[in-house]
Amino acid sequence: MKREEPYHLWQAALGQLQMKVSRPIYETWLKDTAGVSCDDGVFVVSAPDVFVAEMLEHRMYELISETLQGMVPSDVDVRFQVARSPAYAEQQALVLEPTSAVATAVAERPEDDASSKNGSAPQPVAQPARLAPHASPLNPKYTFETFILGNSNQLAHAAALAVSERPAITYNPLFLYSGVGLGKTHLLHAIGHRLAAAGLTTIYATCEEFTNEYIKAIREAKTEDFRERYRSADALLLDDIQFLIGKEQTQEGFFHTFNSLHMAARQIIITSDRPVTSLTLLEDRVRSRLGGGLTVDIQHPDLETRQAILRVKADGTGSDFPLEVLAFLAERVHKNVRELEGCLTRVAAYAQMTGSEISIDLVKNALADTLNPSKTNRISEQLVLSTVSSYFSIDEESLKGRRRDKQTALARHVAMFLLREELNLSLAAVGRTMGGKDHTTVLHACTSITAKINVDAYLRRDVINIREALTKG
Repeated sequence: MKREEPYHLWQAALGQLQMKVSRPIYETWLKDTAGVSCDDGVFVVSAPDVFVAEMLEHRMYELISETLQGMVPSDVDVRFQVARSPAYAEQQALVLEPTSAVATAVAERPEDDASSKNGSAPQPVAQPARLAPHASPLNPKYTFETFILGNSNQLAHAAALAVSERPAITYNPLFLYSGVGLGKTHLLHAIGHRLAAAGLTTIYATCEEFTNEYIKAIREAKTEDFRERYRSADALLLDDIQFLIGKEQTQEGFFHTFNSLHMAARQIIITSDRPVTSLTLLEDRVRSRLGGGLTVDIQHPDLETRQAILRVKADGTGSDFPLEVLAFLAERVHKNVRELEGCLTRVAAYAQMTGSEISIDLVKNALADTLNPSKTNRISEQLVLSTVSSYFSIDEESLKGRRRDKQTALARHVAMFLLREELNLSLAAVGRTMGGKDHTTVLHACTSITAKINVDAYLRRDVINIREALTKG
């Protein structure tokens, strides 16, 4: 195939894809791609950055493959690679070596050149690496190098990396959301470290700090100082935006700060514990700004990621954790990274205080209230059934009946799993509670859910949400 043919072939494919997907999806993921080569049954497509390549590979592969299959004479395997154009390389060199670039620019700039005499504005010069004055310090432990990648967080990681490499060019704003303890603050700090090291003035603040500073500026009649500090930054990193809810005056300040930074092509990264669409109590204009860039979520970690996290954290405790102990913990603690770390620390401390070797039996003793919490005494069979029914919007009779549509079957399996796990019922007892199911049916359901929650992030989140509802109800 001639060198130019993959390019034209991909352009034709883009024309078809544009009719198959919505305009925002096309503009975000497909517009800036190009056909690079087609050799030995492999069609290579270039993407502008790692995040786009990951997204195309994991979320749009089948659609792209089907589109290309109808345009080439034989089957092809589509692969995605990150573009490395000369312009991009030049930009990266300036980002990675800001100090020398600044020194050269200053040394070569005449004090009174012709452009100044003619009244034209001088070109801005990059600033040396620094955090903005009074900015909250970045946690030195929260870097890209210490972030543990897994299926649950790889898209968020790729987006954060892309923003740190091409600030205000790739995704602006970038909105990261997840439940507590899943890594969004870690990624926010990692971005901050990269941007500051690249010579950009970076402000990191929690929403609470932003609010307190804004109110203090109003009280002391120093709003101009507040505006100057935040609006002169090259990047604003704001953590836990959900705490702006109910603070109308602070929302006003944030709205104007956001507009000023965005219009000046400054990078904005926001985190939240929920998606933009769920921040319904924020002003519409604020939510509109937050949703105007790229929104990415972080899921609960799967089994492999939990094991990797525990291995890394175990090395830092100074204690010897056998692999079977780490596997035991990873299988039973699903909620978040923070909970994993807490359990690991607790086991290490318990072993040191008792002078015992770390074993599965020791873990069961150290984490008795976590692995077998007393709250189970307050959970009844009826509460499990009603909570699962409500969560999946299925009536209890259907849950215990014989309907076999996909949603009902899943809810039924989850109910059996929770009756077994939360109440420690026998297979026969679970079967009776579920309308007379035999023990083999219950065993199959429990085994199926146990396997799926370690690979299916959405099901894992469902089970965690239901468990949390049980503890409250």
